[in-house]
Amino acid sequence: MVSKASRTAIRSLGALAGAAALTVLGGAAPTWAAVPAGYHQGRSSTATPIKHVVVIYDENVSFDHYFATYPKAANTDGTKFTASKKTPRNIDTVAHAGLLTQNPNQYAPKRLPPSQAMTCDQNHSYGPEQYAYNGGKADQFVQNTEVDKCSGGLFGEPGLVMDYYDGNTVTGLWNYAQHYTLNDRSFSSVYGPSTPGALNLVSGQTHGVISVDPSTGTENPKQTSTPDAYTVKSPDAKGVGTVVNDPDPAYDDCAGKDHTSTNALAAMQGKNIGDLLNADKVSWGWFQGGFRPSTAWNGAGGSYAKCDTAHTNVGGASVVDYSPHHNPFAYYKSTSNPHHLPPKSVTEIGHNGQANHNYDLTDFDAALKAGKLPSVSFLKAAEYQDGHAGYSDPIDEQHFLVQQINAIQSSPQWKSTAIVVAYDDSDGWYDHVYAPPRNGSTDTAPGSNGKATDSPACQDGPTASGGYQDRCGPGTRQPLLVISPYSKVDKVDHTQTDQASITRFIEDNWHTGRIGDASFDATAGPLTGMFDFRHPNNKQVLLNTDGSVKSVGRIRHVSPVTTSITPGPAVQNTAASTDVSSFPALPVSIAAGGLLAAGATGMYLSRRRRQRAVV
Repeated sequence: MVSKASRTAIRSLGALAGAAALTVLGGAAPTWAAVPAGYHQGRSSTATPIKHVVVIYDENVSFDHYFATYPKAANTDGTKFTASKKTPRNIDTVAHAGLLTQNPNQYAPKRLPPSQAMTCDQNHSYGPEQYAYNGGKADQFVQNTEVDKCSGGLFGEPGLVMDYYDGNTVTGLWNYAQHYTLNDRSFSSVYGPSTPGALNLVSGQTHGVISVDPSTGTENPKQTSTPDAYTVKSPDAKGVGTVVNDPDPAYDDCAGKDHTSTNALAAMQGKNIGDLLNADKVSWGWFQGGFRPSTAWNGAGGSYAKCDTAHTNVGGASVVDYSPHHNPFAYYKSTSNPHHLPPKSVTEIGHNGQANHNYDLTDFDAALKAGKLPSVSFLKAAEYQDGHAGYSDPIDEQHFLVQQINAIQSSPQWKSTAIVVAYDDSDGWYDHVYAPPRNGSTDTAPGSNGKATDSPACQDGPTASGGYQDRCGPGTRQPLLVISPYSKVDKVDHTQTDQASITRFIEDNWHTGRIGDASFDATAGPLTGMFDFRHPNNKQVLLNTDGSVKSVGRIRHVSPVTTSITPGPAVQNTAASTDVSSFPALPVSIAAGGLLAAGATGMYLSRRRRQRAVV
C-alpha cells in the first residue's frame, strides 16, 4: 500500500512534470495553477479524494413530488425514460409504499404531465407543514398546505398538493440518479420555508437572529412585549430569537425591494461554514443568479445597489433573478458583500477580496473554465430556474441543472469534484415519509395558521437543543443526489441525512471543526454512504437539455483556458477589500455576541415578490 506521504509526493512530482513539459514545448508553467499564498490548492489536505465540492441548492421540492414512482415513468408524453434493470427496488417512494391509490389523504396522488409544469405555490410555513404530517400519519396535507386555486396561467386543481412529476418531466434528475447516487432519507433540518433551509445549509442553525431597521441598519428596540414575530420568533430579553419565515438579510443592498421596503431585516449572530473555511484559508464562494447588480452602488454612504435584472420562464412570465432571502451568507456581516461588488479578477474568485466570497453565477463559469474552481462552491439559480412553484418550474430548473453539471463535468476539475444537488424546503408538497423529531420545540404562541406554532408531535419531542425554540426537526423530505467520479453508480442510500449533513461533509473533508452553539452539524447524518472512494466510477455523463442522456464516457483531460469576468454595469470600486464599513453598523453590544465577527401565492410574478410572502 502506498503511504499518504508517498501519494502526496507522487502528486507533487506529477504537477512539476506537467509544468516542465509545457516549458520544453515552448510554453510556460500554467499561471492558472497559482492561488493566493496560504490557500489550499485542492491537491492535498482533504480527508477524501474530493478536492472540490459544488452544492447546487434548488427550491421547494419534496422527494415524492419528483420521485414518487422512480424508476418507472408513464412514457405517455414528455421525454422517454427507461430505467436500468439494475436499479435498486427498495426505494421509499409513494409507489413502493402502495400509496398511489390507497392514500389516507383527502385526494390520491396524481401524475402531472410536462404540460402542467407551471403550478400554484403551496403553503410551506413552519407550523402548517408540521400539522400536515399529523404526528406521522401524513394524512392532513390538503387541509394544511394545499393551494389549488391560482391565476395567470398556473395549473391548479383540488388535491394539487398531492401531485407529482415523473421521469418524463424531471428526466435529468432521474438520469443522474441512474448514473450516480440518490438518497431517499434526506430531510430539511427543520420545518419551514427557504430562509431556514438556506441557513441550515451553511450553519445548521436558525437561532441567533435579531430584527434590524432597514433605514438605519441598527437593531430595532427590544421587542419582548410586541415582538416582530415575522423576523424574530421567540426572542429572549435581548431580542435574539429564531428564524422561521423569510425576512430579507440585513447585509444586502438589494434586500427589501432594493431598500425601498419598511419591513424589518434580519441579522444573524454566530458562525457559518464560510467563517470556518476562512479561518483555515480554504477557498470558497456563494454564486447566485442576478447577484451582479442592475444598478451598481455609487460608492456613497446611504446609497444602495439595485438587483432588478429579470428573465422569462417557460410560462412566459418575467421573474426578477435575484432573491436576497435565498442568500444565507448575507445574513452574517462576516460573510456578506452588501454592495454586490464584483471580484477584480478570476484569480480572486474564492479568496479574500472586495467580493468577500459572494459572486454572480457568471463568476463561477469563469473560474471553472480557467481551472480555478474554489474548494467549496454553492450555486443558486436565478429565480426563474430555481424550481420554485409559482414563478419557476421543473423544466426551467432542468435547463439550469444540465447546463451547470455538463459544464462541471467538462472542466479541468471534474476528476476530483463532488456535486451535491439538494433543496431548501419541500414547498409543502406531499411526502409520505415522516421523521420523528430529534429536536423538539414547545412554542404555543399562535402561528400562521392560528394554531399553536408547534404541533403536538414537536412539543412532545426531545428537549430543544441549546434551549432554542422553533427549531423542530427534521422537517420534510427532499431529494438529495451526489454526482461525482467517486459516487456509487445507480445506488440509493438510505442513511438519514438533513441539510446540515452537507455542512458536516465540508467540515470533515477540510478538517475545519464544528460550528458549535447547538448547530445541527454535530448530529447530522453523514454523506459518506453515497461515495465509494476505493472504486471511482471515472464517468462523465453529459445530458441534453430535455434531460435525456447525450453521452456516457470516461473522464477525459480538459485543459483550462484563459478567461475573464464580465462585471456588467460599470462599478465604482472604491475599496481594495470588502467594503462593509459604509453599511450601517449594528450596536457594539450586539457585536459582543458574535454578530460582527471578523472578516404571492398562485400567481405569475412580473415584479419582485412582497417580502412577507412565504417562499
